[in-house]
Amino acid sequence: MSPLDLLMAAPLGFMAAALMLGPSGRWLILLAAPLMAGLALWLALLPPDAAYLVGQWDLPLGILLRADGVARLMILATALVIGAVGLHALAEPPEKPGHAAQAETFWPLVYLMWAGANAGFLTTDLFNLYVTLEMVSLAAVALAAMGSLAAALRYFMIALLGSLAYLLGVALTVARYDTVDVILLAQVAEADLATLLALGLMTAGLLIKAALFPMHGWLPPAHAAAPAPASALLSAIAVKLGFVILVRLWFEAFAAVTGPAALHVLGGLGAAAVIYGSIQAMRQDRLKPLVAYSTVAQVGYLFLAFPLVAGTVEPSGAWAGMTLHGVAHMLAKAAMFLAAGLMLKAVAGDRIADLGGLAQAMPLTVTAFGLAAVSLMGLPPSGGFTAKFLLLSAAIEQGAFLYAGVLVIGGLLAAVYLFRALSACFAPLAGAGPDTASRGPVTGGVQAVAPLALAGLAIVMGFAGTALVDVSAIEAPWATPTVIQPEAAP
Repeated sequence: MSPLDLLMAAPLGFMAAALMLGPSGRWLILLAAPLMAGLALWLALLPPDAAYLVGQWDLPLGILLRADGVARLMILATALVIGAVGLHALAEPPEKPGHAAQAETFWPLVYLMWAGANAGFLTTDLFNLYVTLEMVSLAAVALAAMGSLAAALRYFMIALLGSLAYLLGVALTVARYDTVDVILLAQVAEADLATLLALGLMTAGLLIKAALFPMHGWLPPAHAAAPAPASALLSAIAVKLGFVILVRLWFEAFAAVTGPAALHVLGGLGAAAVIYGSIQAMRQDRLKPLVAYSTVAQVGYLFLAFPLVAGTVEPSGAWAGMTLHGVAHMLAKAAMFLAAGLMLKAVAGDRIADLGGLAQAMPLTVTAFGLAAVSLMGLPPSGGFTAKFLLLSAAIEQGAFLYAGVLVIGGLLAAVYLFRALSACFAPLAGAGPDTASRGPVTGGVQAVAPLALAGLAIVMGFAGTALVDVSAIEAPWATPTVIQPEAAP
């Protein structure tokens, strides 16, 4: 069995084991975290042309698993995020008072999301990508329901609409081309009405999944209301799968169909998301909604990069910037949600104004929040800085000064709302009410180390920029596209 198979099969095995073990299933994360991290690292070190046909059936009957640069980086980041979140949840069970069963059901959902995300990052089959979307969406809705049933139902209805739109687009594609493999579609796709309609439907469905403005309405309520470990997974992983599939569609399967105008539509929506999400984050007086709206803004950078990637013949800089931003955001946002959860528990509230004194009471947690903020703002030497610098350089090189301006303004706005939260932590504690004694109930241990480790990785990414850029270019569509011929007819 190849590592590509194991990356999908192992989480499903852990999910089944967690269901059978019940409350004891939480301890499986102690085995799953190092095992999956090892597999992800093994994947990252495989030869550049690593690919595997499931069942050894040739295309178009077979299903291709391909370890391109995007898959390698996303799967490694997913393993790091879920491993850290899992260890955090082991010490800080994600349950509401009176709902002890939530901590037990959390673990099978984590493994389901893990398997779906890994499969989605690896496969090139559009129908199987639909299956992975549903796996991740099912887990995400259930995780969101741990905090608010109303927010989860809203998420479910909107996600269902996105799934139906995507599936209808897949059906039109297979009716038109008799294949749903991304690599084969890249060789035969034409800009006719059926193809454009299929691409439009799939894009609309995936934009809902990725929570791009103005289809982001489900995200802030669901992420803000869920327990901190669930919020970390939703923000770091759930929205990334839709983005990665869109990259497969627009830059591989239908690269010959998409035009500059359509790419600029996505780029414009991304730019609008950066500004809108940042302004909404600035308006929040509660910490978790602020962090949730920050996700809306950060997702915008991923799509702002689309016209920049298509703007040159070999867009290594823009492509790497887009990919690295996705990875840096996964690490930093998971760290920020975990840290925010500990901070809010310490103050027994959710308002930013209540955070006074936490810098002294919970230095590790506040440090984790601050390091994550550095990456999200795009300050050196973080991974967020490397990603935004690459995108900014590409925008200036192409004369796309509007996008360049949004990149700069977005960073400044992020500094405004994130520094507001940080400054509240360093402010002196106002008064000496009954909750003063509860400040900083968790000052060390895995609860504080997990977000600090993730935030530290987001910073360390900045020192590995050249290596990560090289990895992102592996089997990139603009560099060395894989060409696998379908099985010859008898």
